[in-house]
Amino acid sequence: MKSSTSFLRFLAGFFGLLSFLPGIAQTALTRELRSPDQNVAVSVSVGPTITYQVFYQNRLIVAPSEIDLVLQDGKKLSARYAKPRFTTRQNRGQIVSPVPEKRKVIPDVYQELTVDLRNSFSLIFRAYNDGVAYRIGTAFRDSITVKNETARFQFPENHRLYFPEVVKRPDQDRYHTSFEEVYSFKPLDSLSSRNLFFTPVLLAPTTAPKIAITESDLEEYPGMFLTGTGSKAVQGEWAPYPLEEAVAGGEYSQKYVTRRADFIAKTAGTRRFPWRVLIVAPNDKDLPGNDLVYRLASPSRVADVSWVKPGKATDEWIISSNLFNVPFRSGINTETYKFYIDFAKRFGFERIMMDAGWSDTQDLFKIRPEIDMNAIMAHARKQGIGVSMWTLGMTLERQLEPALEQFNRWGVDFIMTDFFDRDDQKTVRLFQKIAEACARHKLMLMFHGAYKPAGFNRTYPHAVAREAVLGSEFNIWSDKPSPDHNLLLPFIRMLSGPLDYEPGLLNNATPKTFRPIGENVMSMTTRCQQLAMFVVYESPIQFFSGNPSQGLTEPAFMELMGSIPTTWDTTRILDARVGDYLVTARQKNNDWFVGAMTDSTARDLTLPLDFLSEGTYEAAICEDGVNADRYAADYKLHTQTVTRTTTLPMHLAPGGGYVVRLRKK
Repeated sequence: MKSSTSFLRFLAGFFGLLSFLPGIAQTALTRELRSPDQNVAVSVSVGPTITYQVFYQNRLIVAPSEIDLVLQDGKKLSARYAKPRFTTRQNRGQIVSPVPEKRKVIPDVYQELTVDLRNSFSLIFRAYNDGVAYRIGTAFRDSITVKNETARFQFPENHRLYFPEVVKRPDQDRYHTSFEEVYSFKPLDSLSSRNLFFTPVLLAPTTAPKIAITESDLEEYPGMFLTGTGSKAVQGEWAPYPLEEAVAGGEYSQKYVTRRADFIAKTAGTRRFPWRVLIVAPNDKDLPGNDLVYRLASPSRVADVSWVKPGKATDEWIISSNLFNVPFRSGINTETYKFYIDFAKRFGFERIMMDAGWSDTQDLFKIRPEIDMNAIMAHARKQGIGVSMWTLGMTLERQLEPALEQFNRWGVDFIMTDFFDRDDQKTVRLFQKIAEACARHKLMLMFHGAYKPAGFNRTYPHAVAREAVLGSEFNIWSDKPSPDHNLLLPFIRMLSGPLDYEPGLLNNATPKTFRPIGENVMSMTTRCQQLAMFVVYESPIQFFSGNPSQGLTEPAFMELMGSIPTTWDTTRILDARVGDYLVTARQKNNDWFVGAMTDSTARDLTLPLDFLSEGTYEAAICEDGVNADRYAADYKLHTQTVTRTTTLPMHLAPGGGYVVRLRKK
């Protein structure tokens, strides 16, 4: 009897194996999902391993790539499935964004495939016209511990990859990073498990569509890093769960992990995990306008967002409050902040930031003696200007409720919190806790020293932006914010959500004349590129990081900057090439703004205005001056009358920019 049973088991296993061979019962365990326009297809295969592959116009662009999730108790996504059930649905809706970084009304159109494995695991795939995403689901009664996840991204050829690599700190493990690095560009097979990088990353085939890899709806789970494999693939890696922490950093202290668990997350047994996202871009200009990450995120959990008021702000930190032509000693004091309030009022900014130094970084109730908060807030109210406050993340965590109550009493409407430098599950939970508390207190929020947004700004619209970018502050101490770096950000980092670059430096230099010299901070760009960043880079709160004293000497330039909105009804990418140049047009009410940027190469481009409606418009144009290639602050500001049949010539100096505001007459 025993041998008969064994033989039957052998036969069952044998025929089960046959079902995975080509042409033998394959259709029962393989399903294809196509995008609404039929161009993008994903094929899902359920077998001893679970894999997917992606096609664009029937051409393979992602080779069979493995998916799995392994629990601490040995249960796994790919084990003990039985007769998987496949169901499909389509969605043809739209999302109305309460804080529109790109557009107010977002089409949300996709085809969806759910694979119920009947082992308490499931998979959901979506095919959009501009990408593919999948997520894992679980349905266990009790909580679960996730030991690891497999997310492999295998490609048919050895393409080159743009990626920001983590630079390991000497006293911390490899998962500690501020998520601020320049981009490397290397072949896939040159990267190994030693190379750890954070997303988004961008694959750049020579002929096939470009593919960006990232994630969305990141909650109660660590963020996804990627590593190389020494082959034509990259794969996910996650920071293990923190068991013990220590504190380092002195004035800007933060917690770092000294011991980690052998698992990555403890979480609810019934849930859906973050989306793994592949953005497909046949043309380079398809990337900067892409909002797939936003569409995939959970809808807003904040019922009333009428108090969320985006806009521009001043910030004194990058220039160290180094004012001139003022009748007081500039610094972190009442007179300086009153000056900033008056400056904001004059040029149409909505608020000022009181950055690091207004209080003891370790105690938000220990206010600097030179600061009279009552006087500052009274002056701000008189001028109709909002006040924002910087906080150290570790301190805000410890003093959260009383600190937010104090901000409410003062009339603060926005806070920034800084120095986290992690995205393990514990840190991701903390971000959600802070966002929920700020929502209760009706305070807008921005994280610095933080991981990418990953759709968080849809779920919590008051969490308007993240840093997670090597931005303007690096000009203080390095030459890393180069024009070449600046021209990669809209094609890569911006795919994950709004970024806080903090443009607007008014001291500008060429690569030949640039020096990182501290308080007299300069940019390695032209003045016009600094202005164009306010149009090209997306952030519902944009910070002007330049020197107001210099701005006062150039009122026409500052008035143009002050007129640029920070949220938009419509966005159109008119022309683009990854890392080289970009021309972005955005509409707010009846006005259009166009921003163009180039890398370190001078370019001559044309700007057809055929996106305008009928009628005449006043064009206020700021363009690189004739000598901007040698004196980067040189610009020309002028106006002319145009219509939708007009074509404007654009000459961009090396590291240059161009801005035009179009107002209907």
